[in-house]
Amino acid sequence: MTSLFTPIRLRDMVIKNRIGMSPMCQYSAENGVASDWHFNHYGSRAVGGAGLIVVEATAVTPDGRISPGDLGLWHDSQMEPLSRIVRFNRQHGCATAVQLAHAGRKASVTLGWQEQRLLGPDQGGWNVVAPSALAFDKTYALPHELTGEDINGVVQQFAAAARRAVDAGFDAVEIHAAHGYLIHQFLSPLSNRRTDSYGGSFMHRTRFVRDVIAAVRAVMPEGAPLLLRLSATDWHDAGWNLEETIELCRTVQQLGVDLVDVSSGGLVPGVSIPVGPGYQSGLASRIRHEAGLLTAAVGMISSPEQADHILRTGQADMVFIGRTLLRNPYWPLMAASALNQTTDWPAQYLRAAPPATTARQV
Repeated sequence: MTSLFTPIRLRDMVIKNRIGMSPMCQYSAENGVASDWHFNHYGSRAVGGAGLIVVEATAVTPDGRISPGDLGLWHDSQMEPLSRIVRFNRQHGCATAVQLAHAGRKASVTLGWQEQRLLGPDQGGWNVVAPSALAFDKTYALPHELTGEDINGVVQQFAAAARRAVDAGFDAVEIHAAHGYLIHQFLSPLSNRRTDSYGGSFMHRTRFVRDVIAAVRAVMPEGAPLLLRLSATDWHDAGWNLEETIELCRTVQQLGVDLVDVSSGGLVPGVSIPVGPGYQSGLASRIRHEAGLLTAAVGMISSPEQADHILRTGQADMVFIGRTLLRNPYWPLMAASALNQTTDWPAQYLRAAPPATTARQV
């Protein structure tokens, strides 16, 4: 049976264990450029034993940022600080992916820890775009509806950012199609009211994500994995649902997606979500078994035993850990000890390691 500390191979990338760090915005960039905070933040989790780190939502264009503090890859000047992170992580046996994103109608707002409000032009805000002129709620901007030409431009922005990610040395790329951001907005009939070839039917609503995947895959090396983060359901009777997600996953596998990072929600406010330990693992399991695509389970996975159980019972191929890794960067090392698994510790920390560990060369 697969355990938490069984390596996994995605194309040419070998991940030493099944623990991924979920992308979590730090809102600490300036003009999209990673700061010392990012270097310390991601480096600590690499030292702490994560097998894969997915760097937070990184905008493909300035108006695709959630906030002014978001990372970006729309310009070459943003590459080197990210390359430094990738190089350091690799020294500690950790693979690194970057999540490419466009916030769509949820853009131009304050930093994540601030009171959430729209930023106007006089406050450093920018124009907001979406598949349809529907605001997320009354506190967000009314977006401009993208034209067909605009859509093609965004697709090319994703491809250009992916090319920079490859040149910056990232081992993999993840496309953000979840949590109510632009690609998810195209997928759901709650936010997509278009009547052209990008709206209406399932095939039309999924055209944008398929276009983005094809464009990104085309600029990536054959051996580099492509991940896709999806909200498997809007938790709304009239929204995007699990059956549509499964059907989409059957298609994107043929387009070169190697693993789906399975989350949920975020498209519309006010829905009831059954939040609890492992509440999204069943979604990952359905996709894994019915679409035949590798999945990562996410959401309130906090104990080593819980994470290991998800893998051993075939619900997912990896677990992506979020808030738990914010609380404890060394959770993977502690998990190995709790599960009686042998794992490498940094040589500098070996004096604090439990028995049955070895030193990792730095």
